Amino acid sequence: MRFLLTDEQREFGRALDDMLGASGTPAVVRAWAGGEHKPGRELWGRVAQAGVFGLAVPERHTGMGLLPVELAVAFGALGRHAVPGPLVETVAAAAFLDRLGEPGAAGEWLPRIASGEAVVGLCVGAPFALDADAADTVLVVRGDTAYRADAHGPVQPSLDPARRLCRPRGGALLARGPAVTAAAAHAVDVARLATAAQSVGLGRALLAATVDHVRRRTQFGVAIGSFQAVKHRLADTLLGLEFAEPLVYAAALAVAAGAPSAAREVAAAKVAAGEAGHTAAGTALQLHGALGYTEELDLSLWIRKARPLRDAWGTPADCRARVLAD
Repeated sequence: MRFLLTDEQREFGRALDDMLGASGTPAVVRAWAGGEHKPGRELWGRVAQAGVFGLAVPERHTGMGLLPVELAVAFGALGRHAVPGPLVETVAAAAFLDRLGEPGAAGEWLPRIASGEAVVGLCVGAPFALDADAADTVLVVRGDTAYRADAHGPVQPSLDPARRLCRPRGGALLARGPAVTAAAAHAVDVARLATAAQSVGLGRALLAATVDHVRRRTQFGVAIGSFQAVKHRLADTLLGLEFAEPLVYAAALAVAAGAPSAAREVAAAKVAAGEAGHTAAGTALQLHGALGYTEELDLSLWIRKARPLRDAWGTPADCRARVLAD
């Protein structure tokens, strides 16, 4: 099957790139990492105005319905620009609330998610929630029970300083039973799809920055990009990204169609995209030399996101096991 984005989908991605490119995201990321959320919330509002969160919210709650392909386009752009915050968790929370069948909770939170007014975290079977200190609420799923956490513990260190991890505490019961389990499984698929798209976007940005660097950096009077070993490293990185991106869109189509294979296809895409993004980070780090290790360089903000994204919402081992299940 041959798949191409429509003109409207491509224009949507370009519009997001233009908006995010003019938003000074490195400064926003550094502020977020330091616990200053105001610049990040302002950018969050612009992302919402562009319609990103509405892509996971049904029309009856002022969204556009779950549109997985457009969601993949959007999160590719968010990854390219290293936008901080629980972006994946919020769209996954929207998918969870939509499937849960609790009209009170859905009516309270889904319109606010679509408009960007609310930042909603989601924690499924994990000890820590991402950016709970910046969220308006965190939905926590343990087995077949869902509740809203009303507090959180101290921020824990992370490989990526802009991914602030907190342990959710307390909370009010939201729902219990098989509906919770089914809704959580659907939300995990949406989270994995969005994270996979983010990883590909991140990898594309890292590769572009590295190609630009090796064209300008010289040794022995020539650009280091002319060295065969450098060319091979860049080519391997590009191949990984070129292989992963179609898997992401194929998984998005499977989710959109409600295909029985959707969970496996999403897991396969997550593995490929996570590994490709992680490889791109390693390439960028190596080919930038000592510069790649400096926190002052904006590139470090992208490099440090790659491994956490690879492991978020299912490590490669977890996702491979899901591919082989059933």
